[in-house]
Amino acid sequence: MAKKAPRRTAQRILEVSLDLFNRFGEPNVSTTLISAELKISPGNLYYHYPAKDELINALFDRYEAGLNELLDAGGDVADVEDAWFFMHSLFELIWQHRFLYRDLNDLLSKNRRLETHFQAVLRRKTRAIKAMLDGMSRSGAITIDSRAVEATATCMVVVLTYWLSYEYVREPRRALETQAAQLSLLRGAHHVLNLLLPYLEQGQRAHLLGLVGAYSGDGDG
Repeated sequence: MAKKAPRRTAQRILEVSLDLFNRFGEPNVSTTLISAELKISPGNLYYHYPAKDELINALFDRYEAGLNELLDAGGDVADVEDAWFFMHSLFELIWQHRFLYRDLNDLLSKNRRLETHFQAVLRRKTRAIKAMLDGMSRSGAITIDSRAVEATATCMVVVLTYWLSYEYVREPRRALETQAAQLSLLRGAHHVLNLLLPYLEQGQRAHLLGLVGAYSGDGDG
């Protein structure tokens, strides 16, 4: 039993750190605050994570593992229904680790490992979106010129990556609070997929607009 305790403590540290980072923003959360929230000594925290960057890296590793698993499904998307579920799943994962996106530029400027890994994340997101576009094209859901694929995929990745930053600027006092999550994620999925409207087959276009209306309940963008 004693051998398992450090693993349980390390896991609790990650869970509490993620909650605090998400609520207050990583720059506003000190290791002292994390220790106090956990009711452990700073020394105990440093035993598991000697530096704050190690905490951030460990949380990013968990996020990256979940993201890679989701992105692998990009090639399985064949129509608007699949694409809606795929995008919403991505946004849910991003929301669970929203501190990374809320403070993205600041984090990257201070953490070289995060910088290089996030560049790889962007490349994987782009490949997954291209695979999605290819699958939808093969199924007849979209008709898109091969010359437009790169720019469309890039635009979709930009919106996917910076949507929460936009939400935060739009309404900083509540945008990243838990009660705002569902509408924020729905708006994000809507606006990413809205980039496909010019290419969607007529029935698929109508289905996308129907999904937006059914799930969001408003037209607020």
